[in-house]
Amino acid sequence: MFSLASIPNLARNARRFAEIAGILAKYGLAEFLAATDVSFLRDQLKSPAGGELTGLRREERLRLAMTELGTTAVKIGQILSTRPDLVGPEAAAELAKLRDDTAPDAPQTVRRTVEAQLGAAPETLFAAFEDTPIASASIGQVHRARLADGSRVVVKVQHADIEDTIRADLDIAMGLAELAERGIVELRLYQPLAVAAEMRRTILRELDFSREERNLRHFAANFAGDGRVAFPRTYPLLSAKRVLTMEELDGVSVAALAAAPASPEQAERRTRLARNAADIFLEMIFRDNFFHADPHPGNILILPGDRLGLLDCGMVGRIDERTRRSLEDALLAVASGDAAGLTEQVVRLGRLPPGLDRQALAADVEEFVADYAGQAVGAFDLTGALADVSALVRRHGILLPPTVAHLIKVFAVLEGASRALHPGFSLIEVLTPYASKILLRRFSPGEVFARLRRGYRDWNALFESFPRDAAEILRRAREGRLDVRLDHKGLDGTVNRLVYGLVTAALFLGSCLVLSSRVPPLLFDISLFGALGCLAAIMLGLRLLRAIRRSGELGGRP
Repeated sequence: MFSLASIPNLARNARRFAEIAGILAKYGLAEFLAATDVSFLRDQLKSPAGGELTGLRREERLRLAMTELGTTAVKIGQILSTRPDLVGPEAAAELAKLRDDTAPDAPQTVRRTVEAQLGAAPETLFAAFEDTPIASASIGQVHRARLADGSRVVVKVQHADIEDTIRADLDIAMGLAELAERGIVELRLYQPLAVAAEMRRTILRELDFSREERNLRHFAANFAGDGRVAFPRTYPLLSAKRVLTMEELDGVSVAALAAAPASPEQAERRTRLARNAADIFLEMIFRDNFFHADPHPGNILILPGDRLGLLDCGMVGRIDERTRRSLEDALLAVASGDAAGLTEQVVRLGRLPPGLDRQALAADVEEFVADYAGQAVGAFDLTGALADVSALVRRHGILLPPTVAHLIKVFAVLEGASRALHPGFSLIEVLTPYASKILLRRFSPGEVFARLRRGYRDWNALFESFPRDAAEILRRAREGRLDVRLDHKGLDGTVNRLVYGLVTAALFLGSCLVLSSRVPPLLFDISLFGALGCLAAIMLGLRLLRAIRRSGELGGRP
């Protein structure tokens, strides 16, 4: 049983919580809440899905419910669409359809936000500022403007009060995750509280436009001198936490270009653009360890000179060195058809459930490698392969790190965007040569030197600290203050049983002595205390024997 008062995140937002429960019940998605037995929501949970929803799949009803719940739910759904290992491939595919179009704020509201963030009204900061936005999403809206020097810019302005709304909804999400982790045993494996905390961090980072401004500058520095790609130039003096001013890129979106008919000459151009897009993202991932996490066709522009312009850099991913090397090893294993190597990397990357059947996992991975190893490069379905990998790890209860799950989604979306440009394009054609690039980079003089330098630092720190630590140990030994602590994991139960048995045996022997000595009081010439002690010892011994049998250590497992 759970009480509302035990979950402060829910108690602070009880009205909104009840509204969420009502919408979930409307779409037939309130079983989770019912399982937690929150008594004050019983009336909200009685109604099944309405008649107009009965023909829809559960995944479709989930998408519709999240759309009705608003901005935060849409954002959460979009993040969950990158985690098929958590929600399953069907739900992930459905949640990927969520759109975050939102009605724009009124012009006077936008002006108040700009003035509060930048210290002056838009007409003072800009030579021209268009009140009508060119786009409005869940978090902010975008306005065209012009600087005093004539530069054309776009100004991204956060919706008024959206942060308070999102924080309240995130508090509710954290409360629901806590209820789920405490009350539903089947969900504990998926760590709903940790997943909710990760989503909270991701969404709150998107609310900070100054972080997006830093991301844009980071990408621009990484690709300085690369004529294939451009990122909008930012204006830090005209940007703040809720306002971002950046260069307006003049181009055609990949989505618009894909909708236009293509001549043979255009088909060749689109193939080149698709390869460039794929190659740029692979450079982000395997070279920079820092990548754009939302490469859908609307975020990629085709600029003059066939340069690619990348927009909306609020959602990014970072890979640590260990994860990158494991991903590279997985790629090398797939390229060489090494099922055992791929299994090892899956185990190394993921969080394993208790009692994982490694033999069954290895058999499934071997079957996966056999299914895809024989496919021609041009016909290789990378999106399908990634979906199969997600289904495989989910089937075995393995949880992937959020970064790896995002990468799988990035590859799938990137292949979709590339195929929108050129239907016959396969991302694997660009990905396969990276196996050779990985090996060349690993054995390059720079990489070898970097590894030696890291190793030197570790060994140097060890040699510097060893004499001091050894002297400290000897000094404590001379003074008699050297403590050695042995931590025997898993022995607590055994030690408890041993003590229990000794106490039982001592009670039995002592009671037998009392019986034989006829210690009064006597009943039918038998010592009463002796008889009771023997009876208690026999009962304790039978209880101990029963506990040992239940554990399987006697007459059970060897």
